[in-house]
Amino acid sequence: MSKLENTERELQHFRMRLTIAGIFVLFCFAMLLVRFIWLQAVKHKMYAELAEENRISIVPVVPNRGLILDRNGVVLARNYSAFTLEITPSKLKEDLQTVIDELAKLVDIQPKDRKRFKKLMEESKNFESVPIRTRLSDEEVARFTVQRYRFPGVEIQARLFRQYPLGAVAAHAIGYIGRINQKDLDNIESQNDEDNYLGTNYIGKEGIEKKYERELHGTTGYEEVEVSAGGKPVRTLSRGSATPGNNLILSVDIQLQKVVEEAFGNRRGALIAIEPATGDILAYVSMPNFDPNLFVEGIDQQSWDDLNNSPDKPLVNRPLSGAYPPGSTYKPFMALAALTLGKRTPENAIADPGYYMLGNHRFRDDKPGGHGSVNMYTSIVQSCDTYYYILANELGVDTMHDFMKPFGFGQKTGIDLEHEREGILPSTGWKQRAYKTPAQKKWYAGETISLGIGQGYNSFTPLQLAHATAILANNGVVMKPHLVKAIENSVTRERQLTVPKESYRIDLKPEHIEFIKQAMVGVTKEGTSAAVFSKTEYISAGKTGTAQVIGMKQNEKYNAAAIAERKRDHSLYIAFAPADKPSIALAVIVENGGFGATAAAPIAKKALDYYLLGKKPEDKDKPSSPTDTPAPREDAALTRPVAELKADAESEGGPKEGEETEGNRD
Repeated sequence: MSKLENTERELQHFRMRLTIAGIFVLFCFAMLLVRFIWLQAVKHKMYAELAEENRISIVPVVPNRGLILDRNGVVLARNYSAFTLEITPSKLKEDLQTVIDELAKLVDIQPKDRKRFKKLMEESKNFESVPIRTRLSDEEVARFTVQRYRFPGVEIQARLFRQYPLGAVAAHAIGYIGRINQKDLDNIESQNDEDNYLGTNYIGKEGIEKKYERELHGTTGYEEVEVSAGGKPVRTLSRGSATPGNNLILSVDIQLQKVVEEAFGNRRGALIAIEPATGDILAYVSMPNFDPNLFVEGIDQQSWDDLNNSPDKPLVNRPLSGAYPPGSTYKPFMALAALTLGKRTPENAIADPGYYMLGNHRFRDDKPGGHGSVNMYTSIVQSCDTYYYILANELGVDTMHDFMKPFGFGQKTGIDLEHEREGILPSTGWKQRAYKTPAQKKWYAGETISLGIGQGYNSFTPLQLAHATAILANNGVVMKPHLVKAIENSVTRERQLTVPKESYRIDLKPEHIEFIKQAMVGVTKEGTSAAVFSKTEYISAGKTGTAQVIGMKQNEKYNAAAIAERKRDHSLYIAFAPADKPSIALAVIVENGGFGATAAAPIAKKALDYYLLGKKPEDKDKPSSPTDTPAPREDAALTRPVAELKADAESEGGPKEGEETEGNRD
């Protein structure tokens, strides 16, 4: 009986376990069914899209970058296709350095390539491909292709490269492109333009390339590519074509640019030439310059050190960011102010004893004994300092500021380049803003006198000086200076002008402008630049100028031969031609070049000769012969630095008793 009861109990336990197991199995199948319904019904659309995305890869199609051409169609920046050897670090199965060493047995990889690769690696993400060698030869491509199976994560890509066929010519205007870094990515994201830069590795870094990046870049296209489970492309399903970037037609005449750069030779300085009627910049010269091709793939350290540490500062964009006193090139504008404001008539004359006294301070003219009786015409032609000392004192600093401001002095011109410097057009308000202590904020009468001859606090860029000259040549009509004349649609070839109309007009009387122009013609006929322009086939108007670099001690005579080259005076010249109907206006500065007629004026003449007559200078790199320029006057010297005048100024506004300030030498 006991045995039967045990058997019955065991059967009951077995049935219970079987029931529990059955319930568990049913529960599992129920969970699978629920999961199946969830995946196939509820989440079907999402997973279908994911599957499709795994099957289809969206590949960005990078657009061709727009071309940059000069006003006559000469190509200044173009694209070409070449093969690049690229490494994706995340896909490597061996140590990176080992892979590079093995690749070097197949492809020529120089130490500079390794350094550039390391720098690019630091700027890139781990999953991005980074070039180890660019512009492979056909032989190198063939050698690597045969051994491709040994290098997972290493690919050969066909890429478009930027090239500047004229090298260093107009480099500061054109600029250059470079690989996109984190700062560039941040800027792209801030403009919500990330999608348009998918697949793009390069972006404008300086000059026109940077300013017109959006026009040049174009619109990125795409390809829908079906891929295998291993990620290999099978076929192209659809394509959205990329739209190439627009072409830029510059206002620059590149042949004129070459002539001027050759005329500078090894000297430092700048020249800006403008078409007065349009604001077109015909030449934009900053010397010395550099080869923008060095920057496209990332400049090597040695080249960067050479450029960055050079005492000549080839990377400085002098027309845009260099600031210099205008010297006597300021005098025609001072004379125009006197006429416009009724302070002088052309006939009004002064007796020039060779100096001007303000209190007990003597401001000396460049000519010992003075120029005698000087009217306005003579003051410009012979560049009489005393005339403008007196005029500056009568006008006052704020009146001069208000008259000069519309001409663009001390103002950004709005040129289509970034990082333009404002310069300094002094006024009492400017000084109060610029300085901290009450003594520093005060304007002294002695500081006004120096402004009349383009010295003192006056500090303008060569671009501003050329712009003002162009406004004068254009009878007071202001056109914004610009480098890009038109933007050309690369598909339709339609062109759109960038500056279609004038900015504003300065209220000037025609007879006043005409008088100033004739006086500037006199400079080239009988004045300070007559020797340089004595045999020209056209009539030009000009004005020489000299800007001081270091101050002179009291009663010390200026002797260039006894001064270190980089401490000598800057040489300046402004001009426009033909004088009766100007088609070109320019400003030149030659750093440490001395008298305006010695260095700057001959360069200006070569520019005008080429542009107006098509003549190229024979001696390209030679400075002008001393026999072509007036002999220097050893007893002349420039105005002392403003810092010295400030320190010496007394409460009544004049420097200390017994001191002298020396005048401009032109």
